[in-house]
Amino acid sequence: MKTLLVTGGAGFIGANFIHYWLKKYPDDQLIALDALTYAGNMENLAPVQDNPHFTFVHGNIGDQLLVESLLEKHKVTTLVHFAAESHVDRSISGPDEFIETNIIGTYSLLKAAKQVWIDTPASKGEKPISHRFHHVSTDEVYGTLSATDLAFTEQTAYAPNSPYSASKAASDHLVRAYHHTYGLSVTTSNCSNNYGPYHFPEKLIPLVIINILHNKALPIYGDGMQIRDWLYVEDHAYGIDLVINKGLVGETYNIGGNNEWANINIVKAVRQLIEKAFIDDQALAKKYPDAQAAIAQNTESLITYVTDRPGHDRRYAIDATKTRDELGYEPRESFETGIAKTVHWYLNNEVWWQAVMNGSYRDWVEKQYVSN
Repeated sequence: MKTLLVTGGAGFIGANFIHYWLKKYPDDQLIALDALTYAGNMENLAPVQDNPHFTFVHGNIGDQLLVESLLEKHKVTTLVHFAAESHVDRSISGPDEFIETNIIGTYSLLKAAKQVWIDTPASKGEKPISHRFHHVSTDEVYGTLSATDLAFTEQTAYAPNSPYSASKAASDHLVRAYHHTYGLSVTTSNCSNNYGPYHFPEKLIPLVIINILHNKALPIYGDGMQIRDWLYVEDHAYGIDLVINKGLVGETYNIGGNNEWANINIVKAVRQLIEKAFIDDQALAKKYPDAQAAIAQNTESLITYVTDRPGHDRRYAIDATKTRDELGYEPRESFETGIAKTVHWYLNNEVWWQAVMNGSYRDWVEKQYVSN
């Protein structure tokens, strides 16, 4: 039995990881720490809030004393670090929060972990507590690829191109340094673009779904031919599970979906699934009366090309050979099955996304896209 502290546990990937872990390891104890900023949502954790093996703590990863108290009180031996500012557009318009959360926040967590797991036992003449600090990172730290370049491996040199990816690269280096300098038992995973349930609506796939249901434009940056490797979020949780339980301390593992898609083709796939859903289920027209293009089977008319954003990387692609060969990882969902599940989830969970689209998020979307 393990006790895990999951930072960013109310966010998209963190919450899905918690659902996955408690289902697979029902006897483990999970403590979720989240500051509940705009992307953190307690509704993401509704399925586990009554689980006696789950505890939620509202707090910031930058509060070192709080983190130390949680590690000590709950006898945490595994820390899974998801908490991050992650939206590239936001990092361009306001990089300060990304530096604070992704770099300073990670540094604070590392200090807390070292204090509780290594320094305090040493002060008592004891051995370090057996532990694992798992750091969740991104493929964006590797920079960009051309159409013919080989996919990113764990040996690819870092070349971040946005304030977001630069801040994540810095956090990766700090985690590595705390292992090599202080002996903290760490692993790092770099993942490709996640998608699935509870995905915050500023990201491409949920934005497309929800805009169609509101009959709003589908904004496409530049020519829409930016290529990403797409990973169903539960497959990401599965990959992290393997890294925590089988991965070697100090190692980095790439977790990918083996699904490279151009953004414009993602948009086309999503809109076609929604049109099919409106044909198959006539009740959707009454449920979403604003979705006139979907009802008319003409969602292609909503596609709108907008000015490309600064520093927009052309292609990401993950080579997960190491994770497959050493840990036995293979994605369980194809893009076709995963995107179908995702569209179905959003069509049936409008209460969730209507709630998160209120207030500051809605205002931000209007500013970003309507003005273009």
